[in-house]
Amino acid sequence: MNKLLTTMFALAVACGTVSAQAQTVTGKVEDGAKKTAMCVGCHGIIGYQASFPEIHKVPKIAGQSATYIRSALAAYKAGDRKHPTMRAIADSLTEQDMADLAAYYAQLGVKEGDAPPATPAKQPSERVQALITRDKANACTTCHGANFNTPNDGTVAKLAGQHADYLFVALKSYKVENHAQLGRSNGVMGGQAKKFTNAELKELAGYISSLPGEVKTVPESRFHTAAK
Repeated sequence: MNKLLTTMFALAVACGTVSAQAQTVTGKVEDGAKKTAMCVGCHGIIGYQASFPEIHKVPKIAGQSATYIRSALAAYKAGDRKHPTMRAIADSLTEQDMADLAAYYAQLGVKEGDAPPATPAKQPSERVQALITRDKANACTTCHGANFNTPNDGTVAKLAGQHADYLFVALKSYKVENHAQLGRSNGVMGGQAKKFTNAELKELAGYISSLPGEVKTVPESRFHTAAK
């Protein structure tokens, strides 16, 4: 296997994979809509902020790809992602539950024609561009797309428009090792994140969050009332 194929294989594996068992499970939107009780308290409130183990806005997940959502939930369940609340929730879910929730959130709030352009709507500064392409063979855009909204694989997250503080916390978590409540295990992301200082990761997060994207928070009706 030559160097290029080796790199491509590593990216495919480490950017996030779904188990063979999970791939055989088909998610149903209508069933997922009935299983959101543990999700909407955080992900159904615009601007909701988590306070433990770190303070940041909870990520926008509506419009994220179903394959990525399933992959992320599986990583929490396996302990590859260590956020205590998400690990506890994921641990209570079956493969079918994860597939149904992923199918539901992937289509939630999605409207035809809403996809942002394939090229960045806002060009990065020279400094940020240098950060994005610091490792030319494995630049950020290799996996996440030139606009950070068109991943090269379904298990890779759409990042454009995501909360900057969440992106920063997520990025630096790949640098954490041997901590009971913090950290994410991922070969490629771990290797990439460790090449940057936290200040540089914060700059990257700020730029990526400023781009138009498909991910959003769709308010849950039970948490607000219409004006009368």
